[in-house]
Amino acid sequence: MRSATGSLARLCLILTILSPSLPAFADHAERAWQVAFGSVVSVEPTWPGYKRPGFGAPPGTAPEGSGVVVREPGLIVTAAHVVAKATAVHVRDHAGNRHPADIVALDPDADLALLRTTAALDPIVLATDRPATGAHVCIIANAFGLDLSITCGIVSAQARAGIGFNKIEDFIQTDAAANPGASGGALVDEEGRLVGMVSAIFTKESDANAGVNFAVSAALLERRLDRMLAGD
Repeated sequence: MRSATGSLARLCLILTILSPSLPAFADHAERAWQVAFGSVVSVEPTWPGYKRPGFGAPPGTAPEGSGVVVREPGLIVTAAHVVAKATAVHVRDHAGNRHPADIVALDPDADLALLRTTAALDPIVLATDRPATGAHVCIIANAFGLDLSITCGIVSAQARAGIGFNKIEDFIQTDAAANPGASGGALVDEEGRLVGMVSAIFTKESDANAGVNFAVSAALLERRLDRMLAGD
């Protein structure tokens, strides 16, 4: 019979070995949140045939999504599938204030959309380099429409393409938890800089997180933003 005392001793040894790394991970998550959360919003689309947001979403579609303020105050990037069929859009900031937003441009090939609101929401800082595979990253998003929250993990893989979500793909794969409502959310590095925008969850049975999640890379995001703003 396995000794309970022996098992406890081994558990204590494992925790002792792991514990030095835990505060560092927690510290980077706290720093990323403090820097970036003010630039992330919840996106409330109103679906055809309904007068209020959050009702009438097609099966398998989250009633809300997320968005990230980029480049200038009030300019928001989100996932195209969150707002493409919306008759109206509002965004909800971290303080719970709701603001009407206009759809400026849609880029369904890369699953991107641009919104604009008059609210003075500060843009996020974009990372100039891709995070290394294995680097700590966090998702800040409106999972399940519960308002903004943060989940953290690592970069699992780089430059994922040909997966079949979008015609144009350059994904950063991460195991940071993403769930319905997180689409359009921010994937940030430990300094709170944007490295990607959450686009897709890889799962065959449900929309719940399976630890294989994809964010449009900041590099692709920048290129497509230029096209959308130019009207291409």
